[in-house]
Amino acid sequence: MLNISNNVQLADWEIEINAIRSQGAGGQNVNKVATAIHLRFDIQHSTLPPYYKECLLKRSDQRITKEGVIVIKSQQYRTQERNKEAALARLKALIQTAVAPKKKRRSTRATRGSQRRRMDKKTQRGQTKALRRKVDY
Repeated sequence: MLNISNNVQLADWEIEINAIRSQGAGGQNVNKVATAIHLRFDIQHSTLPPYYKECLLKRSDQRITKEGVIVIKSQQYRTQERNKEAALARLKALIQTAVAPKKKRRSTRATRGSQRRRMDKKTQRGQTKALRRKVDY
């Protein structure tokens, strides 16, 4: 059972977890032990509320396939248990960030001092370029 929020939880049967061999150098262990975790979560066939599903499917994330399946691969740690925990934590974070309310932008004006500084820099730059021009006697 993965708790997303106070009232939203994911059952174990919704998350498909497979152990695979890790990539890269690792000595003798890398060829024998399947420590990496390949997590798959189907958004469409889950028990998530419709709002959560909609937000996740709208999101343009490379971990979400066209079919609406979240694929997370975790091979950061040397043990299968820690990689499993890391993959579940990443799934939880992905879902939470997708449904987090977007902060509305408040329009602000540039301060008078910042405008003055910008204009002073522009005139100073123009004078520098003017000094590089050919001198006409």
